[in-house]
Amino acid sequence: MRFSEDRISHMAHLVADAVWKDDLADFVSEEKALQEIKHAISSYFRVEDEADTAVRRKISSLSRGVPEGSREWDILYKKYFEEEISKKKGHL
Repeated sequence: MRFSEDRISHMAHLVADAVWKDDLADFVSEEKALQEIKHAISSYFRVEDEADTAVRRKISSLSRGVPEGSREWDILYKKYFEEEISKKKGHL
């Protein structure tokens, strides 16, 4: 899922505000904290996008031609997506 820089910035501000409000952490530099949060959010979505692409490629390469939106496609997508995310978590 692709988000604009503005949307990611907004999410980063929400996270930073919640962390500060709940007194979970103090920031030496709010700017640096926001940069790190933005980086983490962007990385998360990049991994999800890469997994989605790999899963769709894998399903489309099946010889039996599973149509997208079918029950079988949904089951395979969920299974393969979880596998891809697990692989990617191992490399982080």
